[in-house]
Amino acid sequence: MKQMLQKLFSPVLNRFESGDQVYSYKSSHRTILLVMSMLFCGLASAVILVAPGQELSYLIPVFVFGGGGLLGLVIGFLGNDRAVAKIWGSR
Repeated sequence: MKQMLQKLFSPVLNRFESGDQVYSYKSSHRTILLVMSMLFCGLASAVILVAPGQELSYLIPVFVFGGGGLLGLVIGFLGNDRAVAKIWGSR
C-alpha cells in the first residue's frame, strides 16, 4: 500500500527527496511535521464547518491550510529522511 501511495505522490516526493547536500535529520522532526500537518488539516476542517455561507471567500484559508496540511502528511508518512529535513530547512 505504501509503495502504491509513493508512486501516486512521486511528483511531490521527488521534488523533496532529490539532492545530494548534507542534511540534518532527527526523528522528532518527522513527529512534529505530522502533528503540525494534522493541526493544519483540523484548522481547514473547522473553517469548513464554522464559516459556510453565501460567499466563497472562506475557502481561501481552507485551500491554504488544507494544502499545507496535506503536503505535510504526505511528506511525513511517505517521504524519506531527506524530504523531512528539506521541509524543515535543516542543513
